[in-house]
Amino acid sequence: MSKTGEYSDWTNEDLIREIKRLKEIKYGLVWHEDLPENILGVTVNPDSTTASGMLPEDVSGKLFPVLEEAKTKSVHAKGAKQTHVLIEGNNFHSLAALNFTHHESVDVIYIDPPYNTGKKYDFKFNDSWVIKEDGYRHSKWLCFMNRRLRLGKELLKDTGVIIAHIDENEVDNLYLLLCEIFEEKNDLGRIIWNKCNPKGDSKGVSILHETILCFAKNKEKFLSLNNVLERAKQNAEKIIAKAKSLHKKIGKNEIPSDVNDAISPFKYPENLKEQFKVQYDLELINKEFKKWLKVQGFSGGEAAYKFIDENGDAYRGFPLTWPSKGKKAPEKYFKPLLHPKTNKKCPVPERGWRNPPETMHKLREQGLLLFGPDEKKQPELKGLLKDNMSENTPSMFSYSGSDDDLFKSLKLDFEFAKPLWVAKYIIKSVHPSPRIVLDFFAGSGTTGHAVLELNNDDDVQGMQFILCTDNENEICADICYPRLKKVIKGYSDKDQNPVPALPANLKYYKTSFVEASPTDKNKHLLVQNSTELLCLRENAFDLVSDDSFLKVFKGESMHIGILFDEDEICRLQKVITDTPGFFNLYIFSLANDSYEDYFREYKKRVQICSIPEVILKVYREIFG
Repeated sequence: MSKTGEYSDWTNEDLIREIKRLKEIKYGLVWHEDLPENILGVTVNPDSTTASGMLPEDVSGKLFPVLEEAKTKSVHAKGAKQTHVLIEGNNFHSLAALNFTHHESVDVIYIDPPYNTGKKYDFKFNDSWVIKEDGYRHSKWLCFMNRRLRLGKELLKDTGVIIAHIDENEVDNLYLLLCEIFEEKNDLGRIIWNKCNPKGDSKGVSILHETILCFAKNKEKFLSLNNVLERAKQNAEKIIAKAKSLHKKIGKNEIPSDVNDAISPFKYPENLKEQFKVQYDLELINKEFKKWLKVQGFSGGEAAYKFIDENGDAYRGFPLTWPSKGKKAPEKYFKPLLHPKTNKKCPVPERGWRNPPETMHKLREQGLLLFGPDEKKQPELKGLLKDNMSENTPSMFSYSGSDDDLFKSLKLDFEFAKPLWVAKYIIKSVHPSPRIVLDFFAGSGTTGHAVLELNNDDDVQGMQFILCTDNENEICADICYPRLKKVIKGYSDKDQNPVPALPANLKYYKTSFVEASPTDKNKHLLVQNSTELLCLRENAFDLVSDDSFLKVFKGESMHIGILFDEDEICRLQKVITDTPGFFNLYIFSLANDSYEDYFREYKKRVQICSIPEVILKVYREIFG
């Protein structure tokens, strides 16, 4: 194909090759995959090689991205252990750098990419906003997403998952692209977000939903984790509290709530109201409980817990049928149960009981078998709501709220941010215990805010976010960063009520560049500008020792040493001798030497890596 992607520019050979390719394709996504994106061919004048973060205008050789810390924007909170990361720059360069620092380390990729609506300020390709009339609109978007999703996949653990919001403009294309990159067999399904607010500018069916696509890197391994694709029953706490409050009425003389509602307009005197009072018992509180549940609008799964037992616990019955339809249960699984009052045999399920007789006996002893008023009803298993607080994540949820008030409280001007509640709900409903969450379309920082709040929950701890965003319209510097900083430090809401701080540490990086041609000078330059990459790779940020030849940083469980001059190796040996604990050593070497002989006596607590070859190896695979 020609580099422009325009058919008029193609040679006869190009056209013949394309026709042959199209005939060979049986099923899948077809688009102009060769549309060039200028980020992939970034070049620089060797006389002005710099890691300033700016792309020089004069060009001659390719660039490799590095990270440069904006130290004045670091946020530190007293006692905080977790360090989060915000990277400003083109997300392709950020993902390339992360492929060195976090290869196969990320648990969740959670993104809200541009929707390619064709409206201005939605999606930019090669420094131009893509409009609806652009004949290559969808191909440009697919090229853009394809390159980033492929880099993102390399960051996921085998048990990792990618979650992507999208609307009707590209949902079908994104699904097929994810099938191509992650394979259809790893599709976890899609979640429909009902926004309860139809689009007013629709020319056809009025759209009031958004789609959230979920793919695992390896579905089998992902599903082997505990509690994946489960959400908390949203009204369970409310139901349990109502059951407990009704249970407290047992033995008391009170007017039933429905009766009280009926007589209240008549304003009876207190002495006449006495005649409406009844003594509450278990049967009466169960009647009130069922009436209350009917008017709440809860899901069927929650509303099924419509009984209160003698302990005040909400419960329901579950079938005790043998689960396999194709295989008959063993003979002993057909032993009938005797009704506790009539002492007659109860019906046995057609396929037999789920459990053997000895287990059924234990369940009966524990009071976990539910019998009907007589032997005609098949017994069920008693399930307490407090023991079943979660359910399978459903394919649909409704949320019509916005974060307008939140942004007013934060004193930030930003429209159409993804609601914080939605981000928290989705992350927990797909993967409730990730260690690292990556968002490479971070925008206003909702994912980072969600992680900070989830870390504050009792059942979630130690989650780290990595956010990547460009600075289009100053969104990183003026919206995302100040939002995260205020959430970490605490702020006041729009009514001047204090919102508690969510203590954490935050590192702010900008993508920067060094020349890629493999000269000794450029290898020195890459190493000199790789400190942030190495610290991020090892999650070690506390500076212990710093000079022009050697830097030492402390992490949670080890130190890292970065030696910029191999002639100074004796200094590194002394640091290891004087410092207890484990060390990961990065030592500059033009020839990729191992240096193991220098550290043989420390081999039980030292790992050695030569730089820059370990970095160059990753970048060669990405940039070619």
